[in-house]
Amino acid sequence: MDESKQLELLRQQDKQAFAALVRAQHGKLKAVARAMVGSAEAEEVVQEAWLSAWRALPAFEGRSSLKTWLTRIVMNAAHSRLRRRDQTLSLDQIAGENPSFWDRFNPDDGHWQQMPISWRSDRPDGLLQQTELGDCLQKNLDRLPALQQAVFTLRHVEELELDDICNELNVSASNVRVLLHRARLKLFQVAEHYQETGEC
Repeated sequence: MDESKQLELLRQQDKQAFAALVRAQHGKLKAVARAMVGSAEAEEVVQEAWLSAWRALPAFEGRSSLKTWLTRIVMNAAHSRLRRRDQTLSLDQIAGENPSFWDRFNPDDGHWQQMPISWRSDRPDGLLQQTELGDCLQKNLDRLPALQQAVFTLRHVEELELDDICNELNVSASNVRVLLHRARLKLFQVAEHYQETGEC
């Protein structure tokens, strides 16, 4: 079925077309939600988003792709969920929890002061493409706190700009940089350990 026909059926709230859309997009949308709110609440967020999408479909004007529109709905639902939490992040708290943090990064420009020696790639998304190491990194990415997951995923998977991530998550630019660096640091430590020992 071509996209225009699919859109027409969806605007008419055709149940079969909607079910096909859910089957095609649910997993991807859940990954976005999981990155923003964590695994425990991701399914609920996506279910809320599907209900919102169903109600809004008759008015969908097609100014963006269906995928982009759905992703935005999920991010809005996740954003609402995050607003209900106390997500204020203290830089002192971060530094206190991880004393080596500032030793490895230059907080002024966000670049490494000391690059790990055994990496084959200096980009975390490049590391994720290596199969076994990628599985290990994904497992550890899933274990990161929700905001770290969200920032890392939105930056390196969804490829959003930092300003957009600030707006989506309602956090300051400095906090986004810190969250991103902290997530990178953890994943790079995992990669370094894996490359040295072969163990995740």
